[in-house]
Amino acid sequence: MTNKGDEKLFEQYQQGLRREKRIVFTWQAFILIGFFMMWEVASRLNWIDPLLFSSPAKVIELIIRKFSDGSMISHTYVTLFETLLGFVIGTILGIILASLLWSSTRFSKISDPYLVILNAMPKVALGPIIIVALGPGYVAIIAMGAIISVIITTIVVYTGFREVDPNYEKVLKSFGATRWQCFKSAVFPANLPVMISTLKVNVGLSWVGVIVGEFLVSKEGLGYLIVYGFQVFDFTLVMSALILIAIFAAIMYKVVERIEGWLIKHTT
Repeated sequence: MTNKGDEKLFEQYQQGLRREKRIVFTWQAFILIGFFMMWEVASRLNWIDPLLFSSPAKVIELIIRKFSDGSMISHTYVTLFETLLGFVIGTILGIILASLLWSSTRFSKISDPYLVILNAMPKVALGPIIIVALGPGYVAIIAMGAIISVIITTIVVYTGFREVDPNYEKVLKSFGATRWQCFKSAVFPANLPVMISTLKVNVGLSWVGVIVGEFLVSKEGLGYLIVYGFQVFDFTLVMSALILIAIFAAIMYKVVERIEGWLIKHTT
């Protein structure tokens, strides 16, 4: 009897979660559709300057035309490649640096003020220096995407390492575990959710770094299209590139969110 009651309560709880998820999704869709409808109406009625802000209909028409003739595909591929590589490199380097900081208390104390200073610096302003140092090509742009996320990843993940319950390490050491074994068996696994949450932040940061890099040096990519659109006063092209960036950033975010859900499900 108790088991049936528990199963019923659990089912009601699951139904409540599904209902809440549907409500949230409905509101998200409503806001998105409402935004584009208001944008279209405002452009058609000249509430906003249609030359400057374009309209959803013109943007969609241009995106379809550019993908049909293949010109947008190459630009999108370049930016996606640079962003994904910068995203992965920045995240992995940040986790490695955080692990090194955790492994040595002295090293972490020495590095702490420098991490704070580096995090406070406008890393986008380093773009020209990076381009001069690495050359005007893919490497410099990927480096921009990685550098802008590596410091924040290091700080967040290292903070997570430090906040792991020290009793876990004490228990493992009582069985003769080394510091590395404590890290591998307790500290690192306990911070997987923190790392996944950091990935969500890095999605946006990587896009910022790559687009800024393309502003400065690239001859192809979505960032290049934005600059080119401004130069020739083709603001529909500018808005099209911005919409594509938003779409792909949202897809990356949803992939990370799915990974987080799978991780929570299989580690709890």
